[in-house]
Amino acid sequence: MNRWRSPTAEQVFAKHPGVECTSAGLNHGADNPLTPELIEWADLIFVMERAHKTKLAKAFKPYLGGKRVVCLNIPDNYKFMDPPLVKLLHSKVTGFLGNA
Repeated sequence: MNRWRSPTAEQVFAKHPGVECTSAGLNHGADNPLTPELIEWADLIFVMERAHKTKLAKAFKPYLGGKRVVCLNIPDNYKFMDPPLVKLLHSKVTGFLGNA
């Protein structure tokens, strides 16, 4: 149910130079639900699975104009701060963050 991937990514990249990040959920009952304001705030949006990208587009289409949405294709089989997840996040995300 994606309780661990996004919060792990938030923690991993929170201290990356020049990066401000937060995680938000698309499901009802998410600890930090996605809002139009968060989409407006974001320069780049990462989702973990294609299904998330589809759900995001369906629920927030009016707010996504000009926003880049990147699907990381990371399956939901990790725990919070799982070392293999952290390694995978670094390999898939760091290239998008530039050299700030």
